[in-house]
Amino acid sequence: MFKILQSCYLITVFVSKIFPKVKCELAYWQKKAQQAEPALKEQALASITAKRFHCLGGSIYSLYTGKFSKNAVRFIVALQTISDYLDNLCDRAGIADEKAFRQLHLAMTDALTPYKPLENYYLYYPYKQDGGYLAALVTTCQKEAAKLPNYLIIQKDILALAGLYSELQTYKHLDPVTREEKIKLWTSTYLPVYPQLTTWEFAAATGSTLGLFALCAAAKSTQLKYELASRIAEAYFPWISTLHILLDYYIDEVEDSLSGDLNFVSYYTANEDIPQRLSFFLKEAFFRIQRLPQSIFHYTILCGLIAMYLSDPKAHTPSKKTATNKILKSAGIYTILLYTICKILRQQKIL
Repeated sequence: MFKILQSCYLITVFVSKIFPKVKCELAYWQKKAQQAEPALKEQALASITAKRFHCLGGSIYSLYTGKFSKNAVRFIVALQTISDYLDNLCDRAGIADEKAFRQLHLAMTDALTPYKPLENYYLYYPYKQDGGYLAALVTTCQKEAAKLPNYLIIQKDILALAGLYSELQTYKHLDPVTREEKIKLWTSTYLPVYPQLTTWEFAAATGSTLGLFALCAAAKSTQLKYELASRIAEAYFPWISTLHILLDYYIDEVEDSLSGDLNFVSYYTANEDIPQRLSFFLKEAFFRIQRLPQSIFHYTILCGLIAMYLSDPKAHTPSKKTATNKILKSAGIYTILLYTICKILRQQKIL
């Protein structure tokens, strides 16, 4: 009961204090994007409008220490906005250039390297004049990361995760004829370390930004040690990260099929595999967060992930309803409570 009460308190503060701050930050970046040339402006604004819930969800990590941090919200929103903007540039602009995608995603690792000079991220991309939008996002992240007392302790792990993220984004947006083989070749060097994961589950794990947020949240503590940072990284990658991205792909499976976008859930051979595998990752994640000092916080994250994604109407189409109910049942009573709250927030257009 104590765990549930603490989680409920976190969710209350999250919705009442953090949501308004996130909206304020996104409004700032929307205004900044207005200065870009039409093609880049379109993708910048579209990424903010269609994917704002990524920033809303990620910003719960600003409560990691138990106290609301405006600086943490600023960092999370900026980093997630980089991620969503680059995703649109690679996915929605009719371009399939590996070199251009790789260059663009230098922005992700630069954003996590304080004081590093910025690259020409649009060097190989056909559109280049963004009015300083991407550079401003990167430098905002750098400044906020530099303020974290123990950033050096987590920097190696965080750059490793950001590097994997960037590699996935480079390959997954290529022409459908080549992208699968590229991803298979890339993941083959990592899979021996993660024998419980399939190729597509490992690829899914690399697509999450939650591990980045969790590590940066931990670096705010002056008491952080290398051993704890490693345990956090190992809990998030691959377990929590895989669960996160598979849920995301689960609700988008139909529309991705219609648009020809790569969807990792589509590689499961039977419908019953989906709730089984998602429940497996949830169980593994629950086991690993028990070893972390902020276990209630991470518990809230896990339950909230399931609740937020499965409250989406796309999770309740006739073809998904049975699987969705199985996943919810395996996640426990508190998740179902959060699921009900998320449905109400969606009805009120807050989420």
